Amino acid sequence: MTNDSVTVVVATRNRRDRLFETLPEHQAPVILVDNASDDGGPEEIATAFPAVEVVRLGENIGAAARNEGVRRAVTPYVAFADDDSYWSPGSLARAAALMDAHPKLALLSARVLIGPEGRLDPVSEAMAAAPIGTPAGAPGPAILGFLSCAVVVRRTAFLAAGGFQPRLFVYGEEALLAMDLAAAGWWLCYDPSLVVRHFPLPAGRDRGARRRIEARNRMLTALLRRPAGVIARTVAAAMREAPAAGWDVARALPWALRHRRLLPPEVEADLVRLSAPPA
Repeated sequence: MTNDSVTVVVATRNRRDRLFETLPEHQAPVILVDNASDDGGPEEIATAFPAVEVVRLGENIGAAARNEGVRRAVTPYVAFADDDSYWSPGSLARAAALMDAHPKLALLSARVLIGPEGRLDPVSEAMAAAPIGTPAGAPGPAILGFLSCAVVVRRTAFLAAGGFQPRLFVYGEEALLAMDLAAAGWWLCYDPSLVVRHFPLPAGRDRGARRRIEARNRMLTALLRRPAGVIARTVAAAMREAPAAGWDVARALPWALRHRRLLPPEVEADLVRLSAPPA
């Protein structure tokens, strides 16, 4: 069964073999945005899956590759998937129906099951706890963060918010977009009846480099949207974790200050509640 209200956008780089496993599982039109792969994947995918729209980028732009997929989509809703994930049968149709029924809803996050055994992702478990409550009339608990491989977005809202910020590249890029959607008055909700299967490979990439990028992105996101006290605490914690990230932030500081825009008080208050330790 396919869904004509949703397009699946997959961003990838050098993951040809994984895509041959996951692309057949998608139950909606797929736009594959390739971040300048050099493994022959785009050509092989285009031949093996002629129904998939393959977009070849000239350089690796990280998470912002998804923006290009959303721009090319012609459906009102877009589901994101990674090259190692897919949406379970029926989930996209249900997500589209919920979006149709709730015009204030910009983003729906699914329950993520990891690996063949279907372990619940801890992020999904945290969302289900509804720490910031459920808006009246909303289809599920409010959230202010998400996993990119497990959300459906309203295309117009995503584009109006600017999509994923290219300067953040990857790792933690979701936080800024979630803040900006909420600041614009949209609902972001979690619905455990939507399911994404995720099959990540064992960690093999440079963990030190990832920690540095994640720390940089936390600091930049705070500089862009949060008050001074939060910035100070975020910088202190991030510098303890990855001191070299401070140099990255220093280079980006003029840009961050030019684009700084504080969140509405109600959104900031929800973020504070999310960061508070459990009672």
